[in-house]
Amino acid sequence: MVTPLLLPAAASRASMSTRAVLALLVVTAIWGSTFFMLKDVISRTPVMDFLAVRFLIATLVLWAIRPMAVARLTRTERRQGLALGLFCGMAQLLQGIGLQTTSASVSGFVTGMYVVLTPVLGALVLGMRLTKAVWAAVALSTVGLGLLSLQGFSIGMGEALTLLGAVFLAGQILGLGRWSNSRNAYGLAVIQLAVITVVCAIGAAPGGITLPSTGGDWVVLMYMALVAGAATFVVQTWAQAHIPPTRAAIVMTMEPVWAAVFAVALGGEVLGPRAALGGLLVVAAMYVVELGPRKQRARERADEARTSKSAALADAPC
Repeated sequence: MVTPLLLPAAASRASMSTRAVLALLVVTAIWGSTFFMLKDVISRTPVMDFLAVRFLIATLVLWAIRPMAVARLTRTERRQGLALGLFCGMAQLLQGIGLQTTSASVSGFVTGMYVVLTPVLGALVLGMRLTKAVWAAVALSTVGLGLLSLQGFSIGMGEALTLLGAVFLAGQILGLGRWSNSRNAYGLAVIQLAVITVVCAIGAAPGGITLPSTGGDWVVLMYMALVAGAATFVVQTWAQAHIPPTRAAIVMTMEPVWAAVFAVALGGEVLGPRAALGGLLVVAAMYVVELGPRKQRARERADEARTSKSAALADAPC
């Protein structure tokens, strides 16, 4: 029997997990809001140049706000931050190279395959045990991403490089789940952004770095650097300290759903029934892995509380 003293602790952990999931949902909404903004910008500024400047600004701002955050990390945590930044930076670089020969829709789908690669790598490398509900959510998310993104598909070098980028992204998600905590989240975010800046700058270096040419492009750049860059990296790093990597990956597949919502609401695009069905499947995956099991756990805790109360009344002296 679970004692009453253990119930508040379990409820507290569940509450923190809920806040982490909600935080990640906000992060995906912010990321999703950037797609329709970038549509015109990257036609004037090379993608890798834009990313290098974006992440440089994000790094400098976070460091200026809390300059001692990195210094307070242990040597091991700094190495972990370097690895996380390298994983994410390589994902950005490979996706950017892949986009040169791959359509944006196919690139979005292949990149989203981290939702499959995260549990697979977690099981193979870390020995993670996954429930049937998680695998069902992975399948729903994958089909939903396909309906949202794909109009046609063929395998070439661009797709292969993008898939390799998805592997690196899955590695970052797994690493955050294993290494991040509330204490080191800010410092890890600063190191990650710094490493991503270096990787993107290397990718942009051959042709020289081109800066945005209009005031509107600079507004988009600053939004992506400060809100969709610095702020979301800190929140993501904190959130993944409180939920398993596979659940985080499934929540993060909401990004293309938000992208479609913003494209319709603010970008003037029309959402067809196929894309709408894809979005509903991704939301269904969220329910399978989050809300369904959570309701079951809530019922179990309520039953445990009633059982404990009944036992305490039965043991009380008359």
